[in-house]
Amino acid sequence: MTSTVHRVLAERRHQLILRALRSGGPAAVTDLSEQLGVSPATVRRDLLRLEEEGLLTRVHGGAVVEEGDQPFAEVAEMRVAEKDAIAVHAAAMVADGQSVLLDIGTTAYRLARQLHGRRLTVITSNLVVYEELADDEGIELVLLGGMVRREYRSLVGFLTEDNLRQLHADWLFLGTSGVRPGGQVMDTTVVEVPVKRAMIRAGERVVLLADSAKFPGTGMARVCGPEDLDAVVTDGPVDAATRSSLEEAGVEVIVAGKVQA
Repeated sequence: MTSTVHRVLAERRHQLILRALRSGGPAAVTDLSEQLGVSPATVRRDLLRLEEEGLLTRVHGGAVVEEGDQPFAEVAEMRVAEKDAIAVHAAAMVADGQSVLLDIGTTAYRLARQLHGRRLTVITSNLVVYEELADDEGIELVLLGGMVRREYRSLVGFLTEDNLRQLHADWLFLGTSGVRPGGQVMDTTVVEVPVKRAMIRAGERVVLLADSAKFPGTGMARVCGPEDLDAVVTDGPVDAATRSSLEEAGVEVIVAGKVQA
């Protein structure tokens, strides 16, 4: 009984820590200790555990949660017009009869909304994409297996990766938390990275969907280098260093026009 109580208390602290970091930005161990009414040593152990799970990044004296770790519903409300511009252009790249692999994330969801009425095969680990397209009878819909990551509405783990090893798609539309000046595609959540890499191996053409806020970007886990991409679709200017790195690797950088509300 005691161990169960301790586990529940720890889970509750973890939720409160993540909520504090998402709402208030980076926080010091001492501040979190005061907010939670526990010792700094307990907070440090909690931060270590949350970092191991890929839910935050520890920094000197505290921790930070990057934008990519926010719940799906929160991120979905950000930069909608920019994501729609990207989605419209990306949808136009696909021909009827082709297969499309859609990554997790809100931009992939906006792309799914542009695919209604098309004759396509859509493969995804994105539960919101599945829900969006489930009733569209013109689309052959393949939902990958795996463990459910509830807060970000995705499927992850070895089952997802195994499924991807058995599939091939004409297009992969990949999301990211940021692109480094050297062209490296990054993610803030470690558990998603193996799935993204398996998607890259399964895609004939790999297109990164990234709004202009992702350039230059951050993230603690490297997904791939620019040599793994065929194109990047964004909504605005890409900083010169990143654009140069992408183009030197043969990546086409496409700036889509903004969709008017």
